[in-house]
Amino acid sequence: MKRRTLIIAGAGTLLVSACGSEVEAKETIQLYKLASCGCCSGWAAYMEEHGYEVETHEVASVDPIKREHGIPAAAQSCHTALVGGYAVEGHVPVEMVDRLLKERPNIDGIALPRMPAGSAGMPGRKRGVWTIYAIKDGKTSLFERI
Repeated sequence: MKRRTLIIAGAGTLLVSACGSEVEAKETIQLYKLASCGCCSGWAAYMEEHGYEVETHEVASVDPIKREHGIPAAAQSCHTALVGGYAVEGHVPVEMVDRLLKERPNIDGIALPRMPAGSAGMPGRKRGVWTIYAIKDGKTSLFERI
């Protein structure tokens, strides 16, 4: 009986330890958006629901932030976020931000161009495949298709 209790207790400890790493505080996101943009606020709320702290900066124009971080015109969306030394352009799903911060690739950031229906903060249903682009030195390449 004691052996079974020890095994169960040990498994419980491992489970708590494993779960504890999942709920650790995530990095703070600096979000740059126009004051009038509600979908950007929706993305911020979505990221907060998934454990990120989001500090929102309402600016007169997001263009200087995009230029400073090398976001090419074809990859742009309505807002730009900075987290962990990377730019995150647009309504990028949390799974892609998590992956970016876990893998830490040698890129400047990732982007989901435009404002696709069904993406975090945007109304509607997801239709088709979204392409998440990696950005490096102002050029894009494939990061993931989801």
